[in-house]
Amino acid sequence: MAPGEVELERTDRPSPDPDQLRVETTASAISSGTELLIYRGEAPERLAVDESLPALSGRFTYPLCYGYAAVGVVDEVGVDVADEWIGERVFAFNPHESHFLASPGEVFPVPDGIDTPSATLLPLVETAVNFVHDGTPRLGERVAAFGQGTVGLLTTELLSKFPLEQLIAIDPVETRRELARRLGADRAIAPAALEAQYDPESEHAGTDLAFELSGNPEALDDAIRTAGYDGRIVVGSWYGTKEATLDLGAEFHRNRITVESSQVSTVDPDLRGRWDADRRLSAAWELLADLDTESLITHREPLSNAEAAYKRLEEKADGVVTTLFEY
Repeated sequence: MAPGEVELERTDRPSPDPDQLRVETTASAISSGTELLIYRGEAPERLAVDESLPALSGRFTYPLCYGYAAVGVVDEVGVDVADEWIGERVFAFNPHESHFLASPGEVFPVPDGIDTPSATLLPLVETAVNFVHDGTPRLGERVAAFGQGTVGLLTTELLSKFPLEQLIAIDPVETRRELARRLGADRAIAPAALEAQYDPESEHAGTDLAFELSGNPEALDDAIRTAGYDGRIVVGSWYGTKEATLDLGAEFHRNRITVESSQVSTVDPDLRGRWDADRRLSAAWELLADLDTESLITHREPLSNAEAAYKRLEEKADGVVTTLFEY
């Protein structure tokens, strides 16, 4: 296999070991940022896929089975697993596949009141929670969110709950900008409109806090250029092998701007006295029950249409935000 290729592989339905259960998948969500990076061949091969998730072992080399947002129903258990698991609707950080095996500790029962499509967005909500934790928005601040894909929109929706002076969403796609407005952004603009938005002569020019979530290294330059003095930038994008050539000779040099990476596999060291991954995941479940997730799921496809689904994401078709595979 090579970049831009998608192949479905048929295998026998697995049988659980004594300490495992088997899940029949109902739906799984494409995490378009990371999965498009892999689809394009832009993930660095020297990195482990995810050492914290047993279902995602190995490195970013082809062929690769990926995905980490699956919801299904337990249909069989091993002899050492309680029969009460059978019929339980569960979430798992598991690749796109119709059936998979896991230990009971690797799946999470879906709470009542959260439907299956919404439950597939759990890891993206958790990621948005992590971004907000790392950004520490403060009362009355001017905040910008660059990139309004699924994670960007969820981050915008969480930020809209803070008493900010202004929350601006930036994305080149009009349908995503409209979604950002609906989810709580005060303004949603295209990147080309940024220059008119910020007056460098103003006493309070620029953003206090910006989140770069677009996956486009050029957006980081935009975030730096529009940051105010002592501004903070949280980079949630994973650029993979794409180079980020930054202009650090102008605003960045004089304005004491802080640029920080944020990634959901770890918790900010400053928070670890009170927060761990389990508490953060519990918070994501609670938020998921109240967030507007229905508007984020724009496309549903059978897994047999996976090739077309990834191509549509790659082509940045207007209107596409989140794609679900249905089984």
